[in-house]
Amino acid sequence: MAAATNNNCQILNILSDIFLRQTMTPKTYWTFVIILITTCRSFADDDNHEMEEFLKREHSLSKPYQGVGSSSSSHWELMGDAMVTTEQVRLTTDMQSKQGAVWSRIPCHLRDWELQVHFKIHGQGKKNLNGDGLAIWYTKERMQKGPVFGNQDLFTGLGVFVDTYPNEEKHLERIFPFVLAMVGNGSISYDHERDGRPTELGGCNAMVRNLNHDTFIFIRYVRRRLTIMIDIDGQHEWRDCLDIPGVRLPQGYYFGASAVTGDLSDNHDVVSLKLYQLTVLRSETEEKEEEDEITLPSVDNMDLLRMGENEEGWSSIAMFFTILFSMLGCFLLIVVGLIVYSHWNENRRKRFY
Repeated sequence: MAAATNNNCQILNILSDIFLRQTMTPKTYWTFVIILITTCRSFADDDNHEMEEFLKREHSLSKPYQGVGSSSSSHWELMGDAMVTTEQVRLTTDMQSKQGAVWSRIPCHLRDWELQVHFKIHGQGKKNLNGDGLAIWYTKERMQKGPVFGNQDLFTGLGVFVDTYPNEEKHLERIFPFVLAMVGNGSISYDHERDGRPTELGGCNAMVRNLNHDTFIFIRYVRRRLTIMIDIDGQHEWRDCLDIPGVRLPQGYYFGASAVTGDLSDNHDVVSLKLYQLTVLRSETEEKEEEDEITLPSVDNMDLLRMGENEEGWSSIAMFFTILFSMLGCFLLIVVGLIVYSHWNENRRKRFY
């Protein structure tokens, strides 16, 4: 935000230098420039104080991965088929029936945070002949194998999934790979056969396989608002994926990443997980609204999101019947037209003979 403000100020300074020199006396011109610079700096300072970020190394994973290991002093722990190389933490190799994970040993007690994930998915399989994907976690449980991208089902917390294989083929409007998010409370199951649609908060398509440039996921949790963005085009620009208010996540959960392969496979690599503490100024009203401790993950507008999912389903059914009845109507018109033409032709022949 501060960088954008500074850029805007630079633009204003250039414009003032081009146009104002010709319309003002030198004394008036320089007075205006000083006021403009002072104002821009004050705005930049306000933006910096509104949100500051600090890298939390104890919750971050990066090269040379010295904090990964099985000892009690390590910050991160491997599970399953995951392995550490010089360039990445490989959760699974490009082989069938593999699952692996890396989990933080230290619970996170930050109120507002931002997680930047540098990852890579690649393999020999062609489009839709690869799988299954990877997941980024912020959950109460850790180091638990299971069917949800290598982690347990009925999890408690947040899961962000990079799903690379479509299990529900009838939904042709969804392009895979697809990034989606889900909040679980320990009793909500991930529907693998429907690619998580019944419980997803939203998502976006992300063509992330076999790319020659870096790919990133950005997860921000501020003021009970969950924002997910992706940088997958090699342009160093974030693209919006998901923005949901009213997301309630308790403190004291663990960060992790997991991946799984089945009959289809891929290399699923995590290059880095960098967690930033965000210092956010809140008004008195916001402080009062957030003073109650969150003990169980939830989403305030989840019923509305599910209603939207149902409406989407009904709209598909309505479209089907609309097309069906339209075809039947056209068929009926053709039949009636043939009958009328037949009677007309018969009467014409009778008059002729």
